[in-house]
Amino acid sequence: MTTSWSDDRREAAAVHADMLARRQEAEHARARALLERFAAVARERLPAEPLRVRGYGGAGSARSDVTGWYLRADRAAGLGTDGRFYVLTAPLGLRERLRGVELRETPPPMVLGAGGKDGESIDLPDALERLLPGWDRAPRD
Repeated sequence: MTTSWSDDRREAAAVHADMLARRQEAEHARARALLERFAAVARERLPAEPLRVRGYGGAGSARSDVTGWYLRADRAAGLGTDGRFYVLTAPLGLRERLRGVELRETPPPMVLGAGGKDGESIDLPDALERLLPGWDRAPRD
C-alpha cells in the first residue's frame, strides 16, 4: 500500500514534534538540576526575599506565596528556596493585588527571556553567576 504525500507530511510532522518535545524536556531537566544545585548553595550564602508578581504591561504588583531570589534584572523570573522556577508576571486584578498570588512552578529554561528583544535574554548559568558570583565553585557535598 502506498501512502499519500499528505500522510507522509503528517507523519514527518509528528516525528518532528516528538523530537522537539524530547529536546525541551531534556533542557528543562538540565535547568532544573542546575537550579536545585544553586538553591542548595544560595540558601546558605544569599538572603532570600518574598517574591512579588508584576501585572502584564507593568500594571501593578502583588505579593506571592514564594520566598527566593529574582533571576532576572527585570524581576520577571524567580527561584524559590526549594529550587523551583517561577515566572513572575501574570494578569492581576483587584483580588490578586489584595490577597496575593499563589505561584505555580514552571518548567525552567536554559535561556531566560529567549525569544524576547535583543539584550533581554540571558543564559541561566550567567544569571546564576550574576546573582551569586562563584556559587558553582563552592564545595559540593
